[in-house]
Amino acid sequence: MYGAPHAGQAKRMLLLGSGELGKEVVMEAQRLGIETIAVDRYADAPAMQVAHRFHVIDMLDGEALRRVIESERPDLIVPEIEAIATQTLVELEAEGYKVVPTANAARLTMDREGIRRLAAETLGLPTARYAFADSLDELKAAVAEIGTPCVIKPIMSSSGKGQSVCRTPEDVEASWNYAMEGGRAKKTRVIVEEFIRFDSEITLLTVRSVSGTTYCAPIGHIQKDGDYIESWQPHEMSEAQIQEAQQIAGAITEALGGYGLYGVELFLAPDRVYFSEVSPRPHDTGMVTMATQDLSEFALHVRAILGFPVPGVRLLTPGASYTLKADRDSRNFRIGGLEEALSLPNTQVRVFGKPETKPGRRMAVALASAEQVEEARARAKQAASLLRIDYSTGSGFHERA
Repeated sequence: MYGAPHAGQAKRMLLLGSGELGKEVVMEAQRLGIETIAVDRYADAPAMQVAHRFHVIDMLDGEALRRVIESERPDLIVPEIEAIATQTLVELEAEGYKVVPTANAARLTMDREGIRRLAAETLGLPTARYAFADSLDELKAAVAEIGTPCVIKPIMSSSGKGQSVCRTPEDVEASWNYAMEGGRAKKTRVIVEEFIRFDSEITLLTVRSVSGTTYCAPIGHIQKDGDYIESWQPHEMSEAQIQEAQQIAGAITEALGGYGLYGVELFLAPDRVYFSEVSPRPHDTGMVTMATQDLSEFALHVRAILGFPVPGVRLLTPGASYTLKADRDSRNFRIGGLEEALSLPNTQVRVFGKPETKPGRRMAVALASAEQVEEARARAKQAASLLRIDYSTGSGFHERA
C-alpha cells in the first residue's frame, strides 16, 4: 500500500539522471502514487521539471551523492545514466538502500571493460574480438592486433561520446584524442573492438520482474557517431535469430540480476547474433515503445522495480521514432514546427525541455505508427523534418538542424 506523495507513508523514488528518459520514468512512477526526487549535474533538466523536488550535484562525487541520498532516504535509488559514483552506490546498497536493478549492475554497465569481460569471458557470449589500452602507444599495438577497420571507445562514456571507427593505422591518434574528449570519470582507458560486418543492429528490451523474464519485440535502429538517429519496432528477424537474441539477453540480464528493464544491444550478422552492450534502464532507442506497445518501456521499468507483476507485453502496432538534434550551443532557442508535424496521421512529438542546446544533443523526438514498419519510419522522419530549432532572437524558425 502506498501513501500520498509528501505524506509520511509515501514511497520515495530517487532518480540519478534527469534527462528525457528519466522524465518519462518520473511520470510513470507518479501515476502509481510514488513520490519522486530528480538528481542531475545541471539545473532544469527534463525530469526535474516534473518531479516533486530535485537536487543539482556532481553525481561522480561520491560524498555529494551520499549526502543527497542520506538526506532523502529514498525507498528506491534508480540510476538513469552511466556517469555516477557507482562505488558509492555499492556501499549504500550494503548499508540497506535499494538500488535498482542492483548497484553491481550499475557499476558493471558503466564500465565497458567490466561488462565485456562478464559477457565474453564469464558467460561465453559471442562478442567482437577486443583489447584494452591505457596510452596511445598501447592503442597502436592493440589496433595492430585487432586489425582495421576497428571501433575505439572510452571504457566510460554515454550516447556514443568518444566513439569512432579507426579505418587505418594513421587514424589511431585521432581516435585516441576523440576518445579522451568523450570519456567520463577522467579515465584514459579505451576498448578496441573488431569491426563486425553486421546486417543490422537491434535493441532487445528485456524485463526482469516477479513474473519472470519478458522480452519486447525487437527494435531496429540506426546510429551516427554512436548515438541513435531513428528506431523502429518490430525489426524483422528469423525465429532462429529471435531465439538466439533472447538467449543472449536472458544470460546477461540474469547475471546482472535485480528487477527492471534492460536494454540489450545486439548485432545481427549473417553467421550469428553478437552481444554488443547492455543498459540496466530504459534505452533511448526504446522511446518508440510510447507509440507501439500497450506498456511503454518506462511503464515496464517502473512496474518491475516496484515489484509489480509484468505478465507480458503486447505490440499494438508497428511504429518508429526519429530524433531532432541541435547543431550548436545556445540557451536562447525555441522549437517550432509542432503544428505541421502533428498534422500527420498517427504521429506524436515529445519536446524534452532541455535548457540549452549543444551540437548533436537530442532536443525532441517524433513518433509515428502505421500498418507497416517502413510506412511508420517514413512518417516519423517526415514529422521530425518539420520540427525546427530557432536560435535567433527574432520570430522566425530555422530549418531542422
